[in-house]
Amino acid sequence: MAARRVLRALRGLCGAALLLARLCVLSGRVGSLMTTKLSQPQSTLAKSLTSTSTNAPYFKVAESTEIPSYVIKCPSNGLCSRLPPDCMTCNTNYSCIYGKPATFDCKVKPHVHCVDENNHEQENFTINMTCQFCWQLATSDYVCTNSTNCMTVSCPRQRYNATCTVRDHIHCLGNRVFPKMLYCNWTGGYKWSTALALSITLGGFGADRFYLGQWREGLGKLFSFGGLGIWTLIDVLLIGVGYVGPADGSLYI
Repeated sequence: MAARRVLRALRGLCGAALLLARLCVLSGRVGSLMTTKLSQPQSTLAKSLTSTSTNAPYFKVAESTEIPSYVIKCPSNGLCSRLPPDCMTCNTNYSCIYGKPATFDCKVKPHVHCVDENNHEQENFTINMTCQFCWQLATSDYVCTNSTNCMTVSCPRQRYNATCTVRDHIHCLGNRVFPKMLYCNWTGGYKWSTALALSITLGGFGADRFYLGQWREGLGKLFSFGGLGIWTLIDVLLIGVGYVGPADGSLYI
């Protein structure tokens, strides 16, 4: 009887073990199915993302439509030969003979419109000019900066470093902006006729020196009564010939 009970117990244990093993196998299958189901949407989402990223439309950067600043200087539908140099690019020939007429091939810059003598629009044209560099032009063909720090009345005459710019419609070789040494020729607004008149009439009181901004000399003439008349006569001569000028170093008007 005891042996039968032991066998029944062993059979029950074996059955339970088999049941547990089947449950473990089933749970493993269910887990694998869940993971595959969960992974499928992610893979499809990744595929959709990659497909959209690869198939996304290509947007080109918008080209700049800004008008260059030089267009303001360029008259529209005017003669190409009369355009300012900033409106064209020319093939300059530096081997031309100095002072002789020369012809250069030119082309208008973008956004510039011009015509020929027959009112036909053109891009390529020629210009005639004198073979010379810009710094060799006449003084009336360029504009220079003015200096108010140098003395105009001095011996020898003082010079200053000026920056000169060629006028529009003037063609030349080289840089259109160049440095140049010029004589001091600025004016502070003093009139030579007024200074001479004051020296003749009220020179004994130093009025001429006060007018020219020379306060020390004016006080000296005032308290010495024009140097007893001698200083007054000397100043009349010096102002008359232009040797005595304004205190700021400028020229008379």
